[in-house]
Amino acid sequence: MLQLKVNKTKPYICQYCGHGYTKESTLVTHVCEQKRRHLQKDDKAVRIGYDAFNRFFKMSQQSKGDKTYAEFAKSPYYNAFVKFGSYVSNVNPLYPDHYIDWVIRSGVKLDHWCRDALYEKYALELIHTEPADVALDRSIKHMVAWSKEQAVETIWSEYFLKVSTSRAMFDIKDGKISPWLLLNCKSGRILLDNMDDTQLNAIASAINPEVWIKKFKKNKEDISLIKFIVAEIGL
Repeated sequence: MLQLKVNKTKPYICQYCGHGYTKESTLVTHVCEQKRRHLQKDDKAVRIGYDAFNRFFKMSQQSKGDKTYAEFAKSPYYNAFVKFGSYVSNVNPLYPDHYIDWVIRSGVKLDHWCRDALYEKYALELIHTEPADVALDRSIKHMVAWSKEQAVETIWSEYFLKVSTSRAMFDIKDGKISPWLLLNCKSGRILLDNMDDTQLNAIASAINPEVWIKKFKKNKEDISLIKFIVAEIGL
């Protein structure tokens, strides 16, 4: 907080910017930049930005404790971190905390953290490296969530047959539906057959046959489990 000096002619002083007012009502309606930032403290984008701000200083400068919100609000990086917080909130990345840490470690400039290409790189890396059971669990949860979004009651196991190809394209590209499942069930292959060239090109890196054929050969037990679950579910 500012060290406030009492001015007899302007006794009502903003605790954030130090500006004085003659009337209390004017002070109440006054909104300076610092006051605005404090009023927005609980906004989702601001909370994510503040968390990323603290993670950044801990990881890059070995800061031991959290910086106060007041320090964050006065930081010259405030707007950039809140913008990133808004991006994370809108994109809803896989494992948000892991994504924030990954971005910080990437060495990419803060001003570039909101670029879609950066998230696509993260998602692709995750798609190709995460364990089969984790990928399967997340894919099924996403399919269940999708079924609840539909206007007409829909069974989640019908995702591959009833989802729009454009929606599926984004779900696969973002890693919400894993090739571990997509490429090991009949309905998943039907979905791919229904996609146009533009959509297939968009997910080409995620479903790269060379990558997945090698992974499937090296992980035969995982494939057996997935195929068993696929048969039980009816995919």
